[in-house]
Amino acid sequence: MDITVNGQSRSVPDGASLEQLLVELGYTGRRLAVEINREIIPRSAHAATRLQPGDRVEIVQAIGGGSPCGTGPARCP
Repeated sequence: MDITVNGQSRSVPDGASLEQLLVELGYTGRRLAVEINREIIPRSAHAATRLQPGDRVEIVQAIGGGSPCGTGPARCP
């Protein structure tokens, strides 16, 4: 069946779970937020959530970084 993942068309097997999709895409063990059709899906529901034809999946990965002092050294204590 066809779904959209982060704006890109993708085919997945009928009955595939969100968890299966995330494994296939290499997101195992990463900190991320996932929504399907604008509804956030909690991590605890990834395995039980079955994808449907036409679903729009958005995956956002949390990435750390930046200055611990805000916008630059002038703000550091």
